[in-house]
Amino acid sequence: MADWTRSGSVGGITVTETPEATVAHLWGEIDDALRQQAGTVLARALDRNLPVVLDTGRVEFIDSAGIAFLIQLCTIGREEGLTVTLQDPPPVVSEVIEILGLTELFGGPTSVTA
Repeated sequence: MADWTRSGSVGGITVTETPEATVAHLWGEIDDALRQQAGTVLARALDRNLPVVLDTGRVEFIDSAGIAFLIQLCTIGREEGLTVTLQDPPPVVSEVIEILGLTELFGGPTSVTA
């Protein structure tokens, strides 16, 4: 199992690679400051060709860049035949998804598979 962490000053993405999946743990403030990390996570997830789990349980804030990352990973993952699961999003994430009319894209506001 590989585990690596990169973080901004108030948020970050920790990725755990297991034989079964790539798990991206998003925490704190998910915004444009994490763009490079998000791109790295996306590339790594696609390279592994395994299911992807987006653990957003510790997200405290998410802006349009953060939502764009979730949409991009979900959409590209689906196109590549990967299962992408948004795991237990807190209200700060699920409410933004609902307000933007993206609930159907993610399959539901609390636990979704794409």
